[in-house]
Amino acid sequence: MSVVGKQLNPVQSSSATSSASSSTTVSGAAGSSSSESSNAVAAGASVAAGGDGKRGKEESNVTPEDVLHLTKITDDYLCSANANVFEIDFTRFKIRDLESGAVLFEIAKPPSEQYPDGLSIEETMLAAAEDLSLDDTADPNAGRYVRYQFTPAFLNLKTVGATVEFTVGSQPVNNFRMIERHFFRDRLLKTFDFEFGYCIPYSKNTCEHIYEFPNLPPDLVAEMISSPFETRSDSFYFVENRLVMHNKADYAYDGGIIV
Repeated sequence: MSVVGKQLNPVQSSSATSSASSSTTVSGAAGSSSSESSNAVAAGASVAAGGDGKRGKEESNVTPEDVLHLTKITDDYLCSANANVFEIDFTRFKIRDLESGAVLFEIAKPPSEQYPDGLSIEETMLAAAEDLSLDDTADPNAGRYVRYQFTPAFLNLKTVGATVEFTVGSQPVNNFRMIERHFFRDRLLKTFDFEFGYCIPYSKNTCEHIYEFPNLPPDLVAEMISSPFETRSDSFYFVENRLVMHNKADYAYDGGIIV
C-alpha cells in the first residue's frame, strides 16, 4: 500500500533567506525510545504555515519547560504571530523512508514566494505589505494550522529522515530549538525536542533528523486509523528560550480506504 501523504489545506506563507546539516535520533515521551510516524510530518506544518514575517513587540513568557509539561493539545496559540521577530520561514520539508529510500512526502514554497532576485528582506516585506488587503489581515493566525492525510501504511514505517529547510532574517538566531508534542485525543504519543543551533543573518539552513519509530499497539493503530484528525500536534519554536512561533497540525491515516 502506498504511504505517500497529502496536505489537505493550501500553503500559506510569509517571508525570509552556511547550510548546517545534522542527524538526530529523537527520544519519545512516556518512556518510549522513539516516536511514531505522524510526528515526522509535523515539521511539514511549519512549511505550510511558514514563519510570520511581521515584526512586532509582543513577547511570550512561555518557556520550554512549560510546554514540556503540557498534558493535552493547547486550546489556543501560546504566542502572537508577531512574535517571530527573527523572520524564521520554513521553505521546504521532505520525509523519506530510510529503508527503501522512497520519498514519502515533500512540500516546498515556490521560489517566487521566497526572496525575489535582487531584493533584500526589508524590500521583500515592504512589497508584500503593500499587496495586503483588509481580508488578508483579518485572521492573524492564518497559515499556522495544517491538516494532513496519509494511508494506514504510514503507521508501519520503522525509520524515516525528515529534512527541513528554513531561512532567517536580519538578526542572528541563537539556540534555535523546536519542541513538538503529539497527542491522540488526550493521550500523549510522544515529544520531540530538537536543537538547530546558531543561524547567521539572511541564511538558508537545512537539517535532517532521523526518526526511529516504535511498534505501535494494534488497538491504538486501529483507533488512529478509524478516527481521522484526532491525532494532533503542537509545534513550539524557541530562540534563546523565548517562544517565537507556535504552529498546529492534525492528521488522518485513512487515505485510500473505501468505505
